[in-house]
Amino acid sequence: MTTSKGNTRRFLIINPFGIGDVLFTTPVLKGIKEKYPESFIGYWCNQRVGALLKTNPYLDAVIDLNRGDLKRIFKESPLAGIKKLFSLIGALKKYKFDTCIDYSLDYRYSLIAKLMNIKQRIGYNFKRKRGFFTRSLDIEGYNEKHMVEYYIDLARESGIEIMDKRMSLEINKESRQNIDSLLLNHGIGPDEAVIGIVPGAGQSWGKDAYIKHWPAEKFAELADRIIDQFNIKVIIVASREEKDITSGVLSCMRNKALDITGIVSLTDLPALLKRCRVLVTNDGGPLHIAVALDIRTVSIFGPVSEVVYGPYPKNDEHIVLKRQLDCRPCYKDFKLAHCVHSKECIDSIQVDQVFDAVRRLM
Repeated sequence: MTTSKGNTRRFLIINPFGIGDVLFTTPVLKGIKEKYPESFIGYWCNQRVGALLKTNPYLDAVIDLNRGDLKRIFKESPLAGIKKLFSLIGALKKYKFDTCIDYSLDYRYSLIAKLMNIKQRIGYNFKRKRGFFTRSLDIEGYNEKHMVEYYIDLARESGIEIMDKRMSLEINKESRQNIDSLLLNHGIGPDEAVIGIVPGAGQSWGKDAYIKHWPAEKFAELADRIIDQFNIKVIIVASREEKDITSGVLSCMRNKALDITGIVSLTDLPALLKRCRVLVTNDGGPLHIAVALDIRTVSIFGPVSEVVYGPYPKNDEHIVLKRQLDCRPCYKDFKLAHCVHSKECIDSIQVDQVFDAVRRLM
């Protein structure tokens, strides 16, 4: 439904963060549609992750705009900035939203929602920075429970009860065909199992992403052992920007793995991960895509709390490996402390531990 006739509710969801954060909100989308089957839901997200939402059956519109673009509008000269801001507001007002659930923790989004005349504006009151909300939920940070739970808590402020807390992600037919064709071209048939390895991830962390990465030489040893022990093909999955990481893994391997670095789009990535019997990955977006698709995972966590950002919900098909140090987690309240232990929390995790976890899931 794309009109605003009658009593149709029109929701705007705002979440400008990475892959995991967007997937963490999918139970909210389902909950809204269950309570208001005729509602219209628009989702304002980061351009990089919009592709994952375009197959979501509960969404009616995906509005993608990078956080950096919004910041630049506010930093423009007064005249140019105001002109661009009201151009953006005009484009959004056509949707006639009446309710906004804002997960951004950034007052600029709530200001735009107010200027759009959205009547009900709900968001977090983070460290007494309430924004331009009509209703807010006090938080000091995300530390005690999973992000999915925090996101559901905010939705409850708008009267939405979430019964099914599982993440959801749909794969379209074209993506399945693209991946089947890609793998077949590399000698992997449609019914052949593979193991996926993600040696990068965490791109939303920018230059600090490396601190979430298990060493390349350990990924290489793990891949060799998997190939030797299980006689199964291994696929190295990474973005184009992570070419140096995958090169480091491949240069240390004895066996041959299929390197598809930069080949698969985010749109097709879920279809690729769905072909994996097990996915071994650092803490990052591919982990949560796999969890949403019910793919077994072994995830390696370093500075980030797996309680807050790990697989959700917990079950025996998702094994989290970590080294508990007094300083861990050092990422708290959206801030990363300077590491004085040379990434010991993640680098000290042994190949034997990861291989044993893979073996248990095979």
